[in-house]
Amino acid sequence: MKKTLLVSTLLVSFITSKAQMEGSSLDEVVVKENRIRVTQKEQNRNIRIITKEQLDALPIRSINDALSYIAGVDLRQRGPGGIQGDLSIDGGTFDQSLVLINGIKMTDPQTGHNMMNLPLTLDIIDHIEILRGSAARIYGINALTGAINFVTKTPQKDELIATGYTGSNFEKSESSGNHYNNWGARLTLAKVTDKTNQLFSASHDLGNGYRYNTGFNNSKAFYQGKCYTKKQQNYIDVLAGYTYNKYGANGFYAAPGDKNSGERTVTAMASVGYHTQINPNWTMMPRLSYHFTEDDYRYIVQPLTGRNLHKTHIFNLEWNNTIHTTTGDIGFSLEGRNEHILSSNLGNHNRYNYGASGEYRFSNLGKLSLTAGAYLNYNTEYGWQLFPGLDAGYTISKDFKWFANIGTGQRLPTYTDLYYKGPSNIGNANLTPEDAQYIESGFKYNHHNLNATASYFYRRINHFIDWTKENVKDPWQPNNYQRINTQGITFALDYKITGTNYSLFSNTLLSASYTNLQPFIKTNTSSNTISLYAINSLRDQLVLTASSDIFQKLNINIAGRYQKRINYKDYFILDAKASYKLLNKLRIYIDATNIGNITYIEAAAAPLPGKWFTAGLQLSL
Repeated sequence: MKKTLLVSTLLVSFITSKAQMEGSSLDEVVVKENRIRVTQKEQNRNIRIITKEQLDALPIRSINDALSYIAGVDLRQRGPGGIQGDLSIDGGTFDQSLVLINGIKMTDPQTGHNMMNLPLTLDIIDHIEILRGSAARIYGINALTGAINFVTKTPQKDELIATGYTGSNFEKSESSGNHYNNWGARLTLAKVTDKTNQLFSASHDLGNGYRYNTGFNNSKAFYQGKCYTKKQQNYIDVLAGYTYNKYGANGFYAAPGDKNSGERTVTAMASVGYHTQINPNWTMMPRLSYHFTEDDYRYIVQPLTGRNLHKTHIFNLEWNNTIHTTTGDIGFSLEGRNEHILSSNLGNHNRYNYGASGEYRFSNLGKLSLTAGAYLNYNTEYGWQLFPGLDAGYTISKDFKWFANIGTGQRLPTYTDLYYKGPSNIGNANLTPEDAQYIESGFKYNHHNLNATASYFYRRINHFIDWTKENVKDPWQPNNYQRINTQGITFALDYKITGTNYSLFSNTLLSASYTNLQPFIKTNTSSNTISLYAINSLRDQLVLTASSDIFQKLNINIAGRYQKRINYKDYFILDAKASYKLLNKLRIYIDATNIGNITYIEAAAAPLPGKWFTAGLQLSL
């Protein structure tokens, strides 16, 4: 009888929550491009949105970890907690994707290994936008396989959020006899007045690792401020961020000899922009940004051996415009970028990049939507290039839409590709940029709480830069010797149920995403050539997550990730998180990652942690 009553209660609660579904905002997030902006539902490209609600429910400690739960995004970490991660999209390399913060480019010309050294904490993210496909028309160069834009929140009220946490796998280090553990703290402050809103966040993470020489000491700080003029649509926008990461690098780059390696990276960024409404139809957004990276790698820390010290300075000036007309929207911009490096290994180099973009989004086409444009680029090392793009959509019904897009892109060789000198790696100053052509077609279904996307794409990368060698004892050297044709299918679904306070289950969110890739490599070298990057592509990736509130107090999240690469062992990782609210101001949580204690490697020769448990406390005022 008790079992019957319990089952009946569960069923009634589920049916009640389902009956109480509300029109949600899953399809109403505005994609924050620098010029023409439309909602996720109106987009004619495959863009995945990860909301603040989803981030809060996931068992993650950093924004890097969040990207591991998106099929098609391959975040290949060498350590936990955002130590060092290589980001790629749909089988590309870690140098072929573009990372942005509120539309500001965070590309590092030294190496893509530094791309994810971002000064962002989880508490200040509004949402994450993942754009798949070559996107020079939208973002300029280096968005060869796609782009990821981290959008920070704009505070609406005064707020204080303080978080503290600690974790362990309860195993002991053989060298020290101490348990492996970590702890961390985050602080976020928001202040809002009639004319300003300001946001500040800082975090510190410290741990002794999970195997020999993998300890870390990481700090972040971020500031965002907006100051409005007499007209509320006009404002000055200021950003500043700082990241300090220091960690043991055992197996990161040169295994097995790098057992006692260490690395320290410092990243600083700042920008100032002005958003002004020239007239009711013309919006202008000039912006100046600066990005600095210091990368200090030591092959052996004590005694100091094989040190590489790199310092990179990047200045970027943009002038973005949007004009509304009776027949459509015009977006155009001008951009200038300077990239300078001073390095103990790579030397002293400087290059400039100038770009102009224009696009037009047609209106009054009935069920058809169409946007066309191009990006014209000039680089002081590689000359002129033109990158056109086109996307189209057709509304089959109110909620069902067909979309297609054609994109092109380019990736400049990094300074590491060009000038590195070492016993195991030798750069190639004769490299030319990679270029890509991309075509995609698919369907979207958006109905209140249900979002689904399915698509097929084909991408061709010419002059692919891969580090190769003919014999095992030879050093690696990059060459433009390959063409890689990749076709893939993608699928993503988000389903949300919002219940009442009397429902057992409410705010239930179910998500599933899957990507299958089929790369074909065409080379002009012998069959004995050994490739470092071309054969590391993903083949299959499946991500499943389920999150629900129980009586509005307890949130349970379960997430599973399956990945299969061409030359790595496939694996399935199961994670979970439980969070409980106290008095609506205090939240306690515990999460468990890699519950099955699976041994797996995402990059180089650095096995990632097995099971790990974290407990935390968050106060919101």
